[in-house]
Amino acid sequence: MNKNISVVISEDDLRRRVRELGAEISRDYADRTPVLVSVLKGSFIFLADLARAITVPINLDFMAITRYGAGKRGGVVRIEKDLDLAITGREVLFVEDIVDTGLTLGYLVRNLQAREPAGLAVCTLLDRRVRRLANLPIRYTGFEVPDRFLVGYGLDHREQYRNLPYLGALPEEGKGAVQP
Repeated sequence: MNKNISVVISEDDLRRRVRELGAEISRDYADRTPVLVSVLKGSFIFLADLARAITVPINLDFMAITRYGAGKRGGVVRIEKDLDLAITGREVLFVEDIVDTGLTLGYLVRNLQAREPAGLAVCTLLDRRVRRLANLPIRYTGFEVPDRFLVGYGLDHREQYRNLPYLGALPEEGKGAVQP
């Protein structure tokens, strides 16, 4: 453990909650094969663990986005890597690492809905509802988290800390900072 990072959610709690989410999703999609869609890079560890916890057949696909103009917090979202799979008529479960204001996720949900999936739901590991500006179809939530900059379990700060097996908060520097 990095002594400068305070643990917000332990490795054991993450493992337990991901198994619970996998069981819920498996029950809800018992007779279907959902396409799990995720945005690279932050969600990849959560997606990998969640996919292994789901017991029904699934397909996986990825998107990559970039934000430009008005800094990372605002501006325009551009899709840099789109889905490889067609999702028209398919059940889609969008897997997210953290939902903050919801503006970027709202854009992505609208983009995916325009492709006419049979259904579209969101599974997020972390929900920072205190900052929410958009109404989103979040069906599965791992944890509600405080308004702190979190790292670990895929989340980074300047491309560091993604490999921590727990979720932690950075001291001072990241305090009150918006999650990228």
